[in-house]
Order: sequence, then structure tokens, then C-alpha cells
Amino acid sequence: MAALGLMCACAPQKSEEMNPFFAEYDTPYAVPAFDKIKNEHYMPAFVEGMKLHDEEIAAIVNNSEEPTFENTILAYENSGDMLNRVSYVFFNVNEAHTNDTLNAIAEEVTPLITAHSDNIALNEALFARIKSVYDRMGELGLEGEDARLTEVIYKGFERSGINLPADKKEKLKEINSKLASLSLSFGNNVLKETNDFILTLTEDDLDGLPEDLKQAMAADAKALGKEGYVVTMQKPSWIPFVTYSTRRDLREAAIKGYVTRANHDNANDNKSNAAQMVNLRVEKAQLLGFDTWGAYQLDENMAKTPEAAYDLMYKVWTPALKKAKEELRDMQKIADREKAGYKLEAWDWWYYAEKLRAEKYALSEEITKPYFTLENTTKGIFAVCDSLYGISFVERTDMPVFHPDVKVYEVWDGETLMGVLYCDYFVRESKRPGAWMTDYRGEKYVDGVRQIPVVSLTCNFPKPVGDTPSLLSIDDVKTYFHEFGHCLHSLLTDVKYGTLAGTNVQHDFVELFSQIMERWAMHPDVLKLYAVHYQTGEVIPEDIVKKIEASSAYGQGFATTEFLAAGILDMDWHTRTAVEEYDVNAFEKQAMDKIGLIKEIYPRYCTTYYNHIFSGGYSAGYYAYLWAEVLDADAFESFVENGIFDAETAKAFREKMLSKGNTRDAMELFKDFKGAEPSVTPLLKSRGLL
Repeated sequence: MAALGLMCACAPQKSEEMNPFFAEYDTPYAVPAFDKIKNEHYMPAFVEGMKLHDEEIAAIVNNSEEPTFENTILAYENSGDMLNRVSYVFFNVNEAHTNDTLNAIAEEVTPLITAHSDNIALNEALFARIKSVYDRMGELGLEGEDARLTEVIYKGFERSGINLPADKKEKLKEINSKLASLSLSFGNNVLKETNDFILTLTEDDLDGLPEDLKQAMAADAKALGKEGYVVTMQKPSWIPFVTYSTRRDLREAAIKGYVTRANHDNANDNKSNAAQMVNLRVEKAQLLGFDTWGAYQLDENMAKTPEAAYDLMYKVWTPALKKAKEELRDMQKIADREKAGYKLEAWDWWYYAEKLRAEKYALSEEITKPYFTLENTTKGIFAVCDSLYGISFVERTDMPVFHPDVKVYEVWDGETLMGVLYCDYFVRESKRPGAWMTDYRGEKYVDGVRQIPVVSLTCNFPKPVGDTPSLLSIDDVKTYFHEFGHCLHSLLTDVKYGTLAGTNVQHDFVELFSQIMERWAMHPDVLKLYAVHYQTGEVIPEDIVKKIEASSAYGQGFATTEFLAAGILDMDWHTRTAVEEYDVNAFEKQAMDKIGLIKEIYPRYCTTYYNHIFSGGYSAGYYAYLWAEVLDADAFESFVENGIFDAETAKAFREKMLSKGNTRDAMELFKDFKGAEPSVTPLLKSRGLL
């Protein structure tokens, strides 16, 4: 490991005490010391963290005593604390507020961490001790979380290739290193392409746009040093633009700019990255004894096989596509009535969908947005959490943050502090697109005392402009509730071991907790708690609430079809059985033609900017949102039957699922709460597809 120090291009530290990562943070609740952490601190901390981790692993391996739960499993579980501390901070900040220096550090450290992890995961002497404990669990009297932790760690080593012969282990290390570098490159390219595409407009180009959008576009132009107005590839910019702009040529430019990101045969092109990753994943899966990457990934998920995931997606695909075609016909009628003189294309969908919604329900984003300020929506989420689980949020303005926009909250359950929550709401160039939840520190028990989790929520909502606060679309509000559900999963977890805590569950189970939270967002009883007009102070009127409720399944043909197209594309890429050369665009077209995707709809994510599967953790796993929706729709039925704030139902949901992490199999947890296996019917019903 000594060679790692030679690779650090950062300025040397005068003393270890200068580096905030080298000791416990001197901050409230030991949250990250963002006010003291500098770019030059990361690499020395990574190097020292890996060194200490190696020493901790060596101590386990060299222990002359017979392997026990305490000296092997628990010692392994508690190793790597410093490395985790710096990794959590660095990779979170690099996603949310990157710069050239952080990107350079990421490129330098990613292969080092990958190699470090592989060296541990393929350490035969370490595995021998772990296997010894696993084989004697009954003899050692292990049960409950101790037994679960032992099983999870043992299976993790098996899935990491510990049983491979030496030559194949070396090949696996090589593949893992390449995959890590390609994944980093893929994500960087998407961010660059997202930032690079800018549609610059003048006053003459703004026909049809609401005033708040014009103001936001002008503010974006000013921030970018440009005259006039701009449309960017951030969703708060391009989605409202293509929804309201009467300029079909500009709508086309915006949509094509979005769906062709990283697909321009330039330095940021991702076709080669994606193709290489697909092939490397085939090789890795087959090294580990699986036919396909999908089979490897799903072996530990609830779905178990790609066939089961395909089966669910195809069950929903047929009614969804039928519904989308009905929506298209209805929109074409409007275009024909207006004598548009053309057949609708993908860049017309948002525009005419909004017209159709206004015609059917007399509802538009212009009507609803003034009631959904970020501040009031936050109050609404907090009110829901209080009503369901009795938890409250207290803002702290004295804690260090990595960006001035970030807010920090203590999360309390009565007199018990459950955790600390960082909320980073607004769009900026240094932040990757999308919305996500992560941890700065996971929950666990140390010497019998619960270590509170430190959780991060990151979004890309529109910034306030002048006197106008951040106004959210209904989709933005649902996204906020969704990600907050993930936060609750981490904040309310109550288990002994970090490996089993919070969101460390099966991939197609984790989205249950985020998606069920969405169910409260637009419920009429909840809207009255937080939807208040930012100018008049008026609570959202009953007639608008009824329109929102009546239109709740509106547009689900489009939404479900674009989602499933992306899910099927993901699974098609990851059920390849051989290494081959790919024309990425041709492969994608063939995959979409095969399922009959109409040309007026693009997959939610095309291959070259599909961060979920090529730069995130969802390869062969995008289907999980649908799988989890089956679970959450069924689980929410219990709240509908008993009352959406029913105390006993909420208590059972929290105690039997939300707080349990990965202490038991996901289906066991679900059945313990619901009393039966899930049904797909509530999902189809909620999406209006029955």
C-alpha cells in the first residue's frame, strides 16, 4: 500500500492534526466538518484510510484464536471507519458540488479504492475465518441480527469471487478496475453534456411561456453570462419550456438536445463507455458462474431472475402502451382542431398533453404551481412525518455545510434524536441531474448506544427568482416526497449493525419506502396541510383539489410507457450472453422496435445518458421501481382502508418494515406487515391501467 502515497498530487500535510478526516469531527453530533475540509485533505485521508483498513484486516487474519463472531464477523464489520468517513463525504460532495479538482481526485482515487476493495473481498485467509463462523452458526448459538450479519457478509464474499481460482481472481480485479473508471467517465460526460447544451433565446422566442418561467430563464441567462433568456438541460428549465412554448422548432431543439446527450461522437460521447461496460459485465457475470449480468444482479433481489422482471414489465407494458396511444389520439384531435397541419412528434407531446389536461380537467401547472412553494411543501412533508410517526424537524443554522444553499435539520422522535438531515434543494451546474438520497454516516449501535445517522437529500428544484419563491410542479412535489421516503428509511432505522441498516436492502425492495411516501403528496387531506398560495395566503381551493384528484391517473400511458421502455432497455443490455461489438444506437432502436414503442415517445433514459445503469447502482435494476410499486401500492391499501394517518397502521409499518433494514428477508418483512404476498392489482388501479 505504500505506493499509494506516491500517487497523491496534493500538497503535503504539515501534520495529521490539520486534516479533519484524521480524527472524529469536532462538530455537533460529529457531522462532517465542511468548514474545515479542503480539497487537499481528501487524497491523504484516502491513503491513510486504506492503510488503516489493511491493518485492521491483517489483525483479523493474523488472530491466532479460533474464529468467533466477535473476533471475525464483528471485527470485519467495524473495520474501515476512517476510509468510510472520507468516502462518504468526498463522493457525496463530488456528486452535488463538483469542480475540476474533485473530478481529478475522483479519477485518481477510484481505481485505488476498487483495487483496495478487491484485495479484501478476495482475501482467502480472511474468508476462511468468515466461513468458519458461518459454518458453525448453530454451534455458536448465533441468531437474530448476529446470524443475519454473518450470512450477509459470507454471501457477499461468495458473490465477490472469493471461490475463483487465482488466475480468474486477477481477471476479476482487472474487470472491476475498468468498470469503475468507465462508470466515472460515463457520469462526468453526462454532466458535461447536460451543462454544455444551452438554447439562447430573445424576447421574440417566448410566446406562450408563463411569467415565472421567463423570469427563471432570464436569471439563468444572467448566471451564465448571456444576454436574453436560456433553456438548459436541467429539468426545471426544459420541461416547462416544452410544455408551454408555442414555438415547435424550439421545442424540437430542446427535446433533441436532451435525448442526444453524450451521443455526438465528441469527447463526451458515451457510446463506447456503455458498450465496454456491457461487455465487461458479461465477462464478470460468467466468471462468477452466471449466464448474464442480469442473472447475477437479480440473484439476490426479490425478483430472483431477469425472466421474472421481464414478466412484470410486460404485464404492465400492454395496457400502458394502449393507454399512451389513446392519449396520442386525443392530443392529435386537439392539434387537428387547431389546424396545426402536422402529425404529432415527441417534441409535441408535453405541449399537447398540457392542452389535453386543461381541456379535460381545467387544470394546468400555471394554476397549481403558486400553491407549491418549496417552503410550504417542506412544511407539508414535515407535517406528514409528524402525523404518521410523531417525528419533528428542527433547523440548525450553526452546522457546517458544503454549499450556502444547504439546510440542516435535527430529526426528533419525542425526546429521542433520530438523526441529522442535510437538504440541498436547488439546481446548479456543479450538481449532477436528478434527485437522490445518500448517507454521510449510517446508523448502528456502538457499545450499546445508537449512533445516529447523518442523511443527505439532494434535488434539482428551480431557484427563487426575485420576489418569486421556488415554485414546484406536481412532479417536483412527488419527487420531493419520494426522496424523503428514502431519508426516513435511513433516519428511522433501528438495527445493531451498519451493514444491515436503512437502505442496505434488496434493490427491488428499497424503492417501496420512497414510493409509498409519494402516496401522501397529492392526497386531498394532505394538500390542505401545505398547499397555500404564495401571494394570497389562500389554502388550495376545493375545486383545484378535486381536479388534481380527478387527474391523478392522467398521462399514465405516457409516464408508464417511457418508464417501462427504459426498464426493458436496461434489461436487454444486461441479458447479453457474449462479448460482442455494438452499434449502440442500432441496438437501442431494435430493442424499442421489438416492444412496439411508438416514435412519439422516447425511453425515459436513452443509453448514452442512462446514469442509473452506467454510473449509478441500478444496472439490471431499473425495473425495481415498478416491482417496488407493486409492493407500495398494496401496502398503501392498508392506510386507505384504515385512514391515511391511522396511528396503528403507521406504527405497524414503521416497526415491521421501515425500521428493520435488512435484518430479515424483504418478502418476510412485507408479509409480516401486510399478512399476505403482494398483488399487482392495486398498482394497475392506481395508474388507471385496469
